[in-house]
Amino acid sequence: MPDLTEIEALKASLRGARRTADALSEVAARTEAADPRSDVPDGDLDELQRLSLANAVAAQALRGLVESMLKRRGRIAEPVAEGAGGIED
Repeated sequence: MPDLTEIEALKASLRGARRTADALSEVAARTEAADPRSDVPDGDLDELQRLSLANAVAAQALRGLVESMLKRRGRIAEPVAEGAGGIED
């Protein structure tokens, strides 16, 4: 199996991030329509736990790929420090 090109990897990473965001949007629509005095249904809460993790993983993969592309091109010296969230003190 041939190695992915940079653009193929970027496309795949973007698809993953978009799919998880789309899935979160579906749960968000149900949550927005819910009575504010009610409790979040267990199924929605389980789905939110699963989807929020998937979304975080997809976003982090995309971020890492973009940072490695920028580093390779000399646009940044080093990737953002782990856990810093891109915010410097």
